[in-house]
Amino acid sequence: MTRLPEDLLPALHDALGEAGLITDAERMQSYLSDWRNAYRGQAAAVLRPGTTEEVAAAVRLCAQAGVALVPQGGNTGLCGGSIPDASGAQMVLSLTRLKRIREVDVANATITVEAGVILQQLQDAAAEVGRLFPLSLGAEGSCTVGGNLATNAGGTAVLRYGNMRDLALGLEVVLPDGRIWDGLRGLRKDNTGYDLKQLFIGSEGTLGIITAAVLKLFPALRSLTTAWVALPSPQAAVTLLGQMRGLCGDRLTGFELMSRKSLEFVLRHVAGASDPFAEGHPWYVLIELSDTQPDAALNDLLEQGLGEAFEQALVLDAVVAGSQAQVEALWALREGISEAQNHEGPSLKHDISVPVSRIPDFIARTDRALQQAFPGVRVVAYGHVGDGNLHYNISKPPGSDDAPFKAQAEAIMRVIYDSTLEDDGSISAEHGLGQSKRAAAQHYKAPLELELMRSIKQALDPAGLMNPGKLL
Repeated sequence: MTRLPEDLLPALHDALGEAGLITDAERMQSYLSDWRNAYRGQAAAVLRPGTTEEVAAAVRLCAQAGVALVPQGGNTGLCGGSIPDASGAQMVLSLTRLKRIREVDVANATITVEAGVILQQLQDAAAEVGRLFPLSLGAEGSCTVGGNLATNAGGTAVLRYGNMRDLALGLEVVLPDGRIWDGLRGLRKDNTGYDLKQLFIGSEGTLGIITAAVLKLFPALRSLTTAWVALPSPQAAVTLLGQMRGLCGDRLTGFELMSRKSLEFVLRHVAGASDPFAEGHPWYVLIELSDTQPDAALNDLLEQGLGEAFEQALVLDAVVAGSQAQVEALWALREGISEAQNHEGPSLKHDISVPVSRIPDFIARTDRALQQAFPGVRVVAYGHVGDGNLHYNISKPPGSDDAPFKAQAEAIMRVIYDSTLEDDGSISAEHGLGQSKRAAAQHYKAPLELELMRSIKQALDPAGLMNPGKLL
């Protein structure tokens, strides 16, 4: 372990106070591994500033001492982006004490929040003034705004509202030298040069520390209808998506694709889960329509769209939720897939995106290639088909040992990512690169893209102290 300057910890204690500095090994443990325990590291200390000024002071002191910082929000990521390395020389910078909602501007349809605000708290704050913050994902009860921005989170409503890059108007950022960039402007038009906030969104804390953001609000939704639909193929899903968008426009807020294998895992391992249909079908979509009007005729629209699809043999069966409890039960089938797969042994998770039109070919081609190279592996494919994002996860063959399967992880990944590249896709749609996909990015991203990214990193963080070993 690299020795810290003797005066650094006392200086950090003076700057952050007793609540802002953790050096006790036992108290640090929860900050040193991710929620899946897939990544674990060591740290010289955990810093917990309570204000932007304290973040700036901590960053400045560490920069002067040459100590690297690893920003951390709710620690719900899947790629190890918020976990320090094993050296014990880095410090974790937790933003969870920055949890103020600074301003709600109803007339401007914006809300200004600090990085440690939990996503669900942000949603609730919007609802209190009759507005909607639309980002929704499985970890919304524990993930934070800062982490959502740092990874450009997507979720289930991207189809209508976009991801965090689309939902952010302004940022406040502590730069690697400790200066504070105040870009907290709630403007939808600002054509005065480079859009600096976009550098930091999706940068995984490698260029600076996001401490606050101005985010868009939308009208509250007062009508909702949800359907679980059985389909013969991914191509039927893509065709149905186009028809429902043409019929419903922006009322179509959710369109989630799931394979039969995905549902089987949920039915097997999630308590209370039940199949909406009496018999199994190859593929399913979960469709959600919503409207700001309290009595919008959404069921009529849904029935019209599904009726036309039945006539074209695109739909095999469908059930429309008749109550809020049924809506929650249907969404639980979708949201339970990732956890259910973990009960089947090691899970190799791949978060990819391809153009929506290419999803059927991608699935068919990649399924075939995997079975040829790794007979018996089980593909668990599901995702936000409306924006081309598939969670294309792999489980071991039934009854096989874990170790040989894990040993094939790199080769399996190559098959999937090579197939993704054939469709001009991305190896990370919404989870980021972190440390798990850093090496793969060097192989699959264009050399010029990597050169430009390194140039930006060098310009903003020449000492390389912001989340080193991640993304690049």
